[in-house]
Amino acid sequence: MAFDKDAIIDSLKEASISDLNDLVKAIEEEFDVSASAPVAVAGSAGGDAAAAKDSYDVELTESGDQKVKAIKAVRDITGLGLKDAKGLVDNVPSIIKEGVSEDEANDMKAKLEEVGGVVTLK
Repeated sequence: MAFDKDAIIDSLKEASISDLNDLVKAIEEEFDVSASAPVAVAGSAGGDAAAAKDSYDVELTESGDQKVKAIKAVRDITGLGLKDAKGLVDNVPSIIKEGVSEDEANDMKAKLEEVGGVVTLK
């Protein structure tokens, strides 16, 4: 007997809700599966949530008084050209780098704060 997907779909369209419910239960029992969607277990709030974070976005929220040094620091961190780095510094708040490790994010933050910038790690 060949598997006729279209015939099965047509049969399902004509079935009542209770018939479909019985079908789902029978399939679950026959194949030892569950039709319910998996639910993610929520973690505890507080310190555990912060400790579980493994990537950060470095956001320059204020460029500070030393814009030229801030632009140089952004170029050094990102590898961008002068125009692009200047655009990030001029248009704060702006994301300097996304998805970096905590150590790398703290290093970038220190470099930018050294030249007067205000940085937020998200």
